[in-house]
Amino acid sequence: MPRGKHRRPRSNQLTRRVVAAGTGGAALTLPLLGATQASAAQPAQSAPAAAQSVPQAAQPAKSLTYTVAKGDSLYRIAEKYDVSGGWKQLYRDNRATVGDDPKLIHPGLKLKVKTAKADAAKKKTATKSSAPAKSAAKPAGGVAEATQASAKTYADNLDGWIREALDIMAQKGIPGSYDGIYRNIMRESSGNPQAINNWDSNAAKGTPSKGLLQTIDPTFQAYHVDGTSWDPYDPVANITAACNYAADRYGSIDNVNGPY
Repeated sequence: MPRGKHRRPRSNQLTRRVVAAGTGGAALTLPLLGATQASAAQPAQSAPAAAQSVPQAAQPAKSLTYTVAKGDSLYRIAEKYDVSGGWKQLYRDNRATVGDDPKLIHPGLKLKVKTAKADAAKKKTATKSSAPAKSAAKPAGGVAEATQASAKTYADNLDGWIREALDIMAQKGIPGSYDGIYRNIMRESSGNPQAINNWDSNAAKGTPSKGLLQTIDPTFQAYHVDGTSWDPYDPVANITAACNYAADRYGSIDNVNGPY
């Protein structure tokens, strides 16, 4: 093969000088002016960009002391007060008080709750019978609904338990109506959350039916709804677990009209 036929062409001196002035891909952005001029180039808008990237200081969370009521769960309390980090953070903040099992909290327990709306929360939870004051200015969009929902309280009776269970079921996509739940509760337990069946075949196997909707422990545990108590006698936990089971087997608690 003849010499020099495929010899590589000589690179332009100016181009080599530009490449040498850059670092990595930065050389591609420099004008072809020569090494001295190129290295002196300055980014025109670096200062404004840096100024825009400075984040605003976050508002510090306030703390309040919450007294656990019957039917409460860490999930519901964290949701109610919009706790940053949810129920897991609430548990971490109160582990010494709650103990090793976050699912078991007892009425009367005092929890430290960190929230950005502590003042409003204290006013709304001072007593269950007090109604929230009307706002002088109408909040925009869904903010009003979210605030009201987070501060919602329920009566500690059968009506309140059913209504609280229905709200949780709506969030979890579990079907059921007030009438369907009430009708089955009256048949199963007559509204007694401590009811237990110690005589039927389930009891003979060591798994008696318990609570408002008479669930056995294996069913309660399999269909337990996240955020509710793990106590099968807890009214709201018992209702939601039973309705979750009924939805899986019958389509809805509304379709149950006898032993299930």
